[in-house]
Amino acid sequence: MHADNREKVAREAAEAGGEPPPPAVTLIPIPLFHVFGFMMALRSVAMGETAVLMERYDFIAALRAIERYRVTLLPAAPPVLVAMVKYEEARRRDLSSLLVIGIGGAPLGREVAEQFAAVFPNVEIVQGYGLTESSGAVAATVGPEESKMYGSVGKLASHLQAKIVDPSTGEELGPGQRGELWVRGPIVMKGYVGDDEATAATVDSEGWLKTGDLCYFNEDGFLYIVDRLKELIKYKGYQVPPAELEHILQSHPEIVDAAVIPYPDEEAGQLPMAFIVRQPNSNITKEQVMDYVAKHVAPYKKVRRVAFVPTITKSPAGKILRRELVQQALSMGASKL
Repeated sequence: MHADNREKVAREAAEAGGEPPPPAVTLIPIPLFHVFGFMMALRSVAMGETAVLMERYDFIAALRAIERYRVTLLPAAPPVLVAMVKYEEARRRDLSSLLVIGIGGAPLGREVAEQFAAVFPNVEIVQGYGLTESSGAVAATVGPEESKMYGSVGKLASHLQAKIVDPSTGEELGPGQRGELWVRGPIVMKGYVGDDEATAATVDSEGWLKTGDLCYFNEDGFLYIVDRLKELIKYKGYQVPPAELEHILQSHPEIVDAAVIPYPDEEAGQLPMAFIVRQPNSNITKEQVMDYVAKHVAPYKKVRRVAFVPTITKSPAGKILRRELVQQALSMGASKL
């Protein structure tokens, strides 16, 4: 709603005997150099709405801003939902103005979404998926019913084509089968400036953008993001998606945050290793963490190493910096794990 129209709408609502809608206010804690943050800022300008920008992301500062500026829309990465569910500070603040959380930047697990919906039943979770190379959104949930498809990023945008491709054979795959997502349409980039080699490796001669994401569509056309292909852990020939294990770990009541990385191993190739941020006063052990995951996954996906840390290293956009965590794990040494 444009700011100049708010008084008019309020008057019309008052004359009709109803309550005026709350002013639309978007809090943008995501950096503007990231396509998610840039598109959300552009949206606010295009809609004539109020945008509140944060110099850098800080969870407590974000809660204060929601309360102070009566924020109605919050774009965020999945860890923000985890923090809102598990940190008591979120329940001490008046967040009643918040109507929608837009999730992007990383896969959101069904378990985390369901926990959030139970604690904040009046906040709609809108999930979306896009890339810088696709100039923004590729898919999104639209409306309350689609928003309840927890774990899915919604249906493909109307102006795009998509297919799931076996990254090894190039074969097109059907519903429910996991492979690399390829998209084609008018919003796909022309290429990387000054880098023809990278462009050729990313966009083929028919205009298909190879996203590098492991995904699948269900029978109803809803898209699910599993993980980045290059981040899959190779354990004894099996491929283990770190995001899948992170979703399980984040569902544990004594775990505030988690990240899973590949730890080098001569016999297995790579071992799934978890970095864990415990709840305050929690004494959960490494064995309990590994047992919890083992109950939910196939044997080859089990977490084999655990390290407890005060925070998980992330980018300004909220993405886990796995390479840095791998270096951190190696510097710790096996005796400390």
